[in-house]
Amino acid sequence: MTEALLDIKGLRKSFGALRATDNVSLTLNPGEIHALIGPNGAGKSTLIAQVAGGLSPDAGQIVFAGADVTPLGTAARAQAGLGRTFQISALAMEFSVLQNAVLGALGAGGSVWRFFKPVMRDAELRARAEAALERVGLMEHAAKRTADLSHGQRRLLEVAVALTLEPKAFLMDEPMAGLGGEGSKRMTAFLDSLRRDAPILLVEHDMDAVFALADRISVLVYGQIIATGTAEDIRANRDVRAAYLGEEMP
Repeated sequence: MTEALLDIKGLRKSFGALRATDNVSLTLNPGEIHALIGPNGAGKSTLIAQVAGGLSPDAGQIVFAGADVTPLGTAARAQAGLGRTFQISALAMEFSVLQNAVLGALGAGGSVWRFFKPVMRDAELRARAEAALERVGLMEHAAKRTADLSHGQRRLLEVAVALTLEPKAFLMDEPMAGLGGEGSKRMTAFLDSLRRDAPILLVEHDMDAVFALADRISVLVYGQIIATGTAEDIRANRDVRAAYLGEEMP
């Protein structure tokens, strides 16, 4: 049996009387895309924030690559190999595409902040950044200001920044958000190829993409996982269909 690369055990997180994460357990296996779906307000982004280290759980444990990372912050988890993309872009819009990627590579090396111009002359950092841009198909736009990219290109740049970490796993929070039909298809194809680099824990509302990509799907409703299984299992699950109230399930 394959050992899980990421093992989330009994996570709980409350905000006053609201229990946003209620005894959540799930795993991410090597080579896998595990999708996390659920209605708006189900607690998906809160869960991802806890896994990434930006939010401390009230209880539970997060084991990554065999180590307990629960006490670690975001930077330490990133350096351990957790690469994250965000629901809302965290890119520096006035910087060039290459500058954003180099900043990611700088963090990958565990470096403290350095003066920016010397950083841009660092051959090793540039090589790492350029390899990531090549991987996502943005190298020809390296000198372009990030604000001038299309929305879809910015989403790919976020993936490139995560790739500079040479991650062992990706956490992706709605990478299809704001993409049109063709953009979603292109991103779906790219993510399908990306699983060869590292497994992906994917939060996504685009159900066509989820069903096309996911090896397993977990459904989060009111902070609780109500079902986990293959796309076929989830499509047939009455509790899942009831929880969605016909909102997104076919």
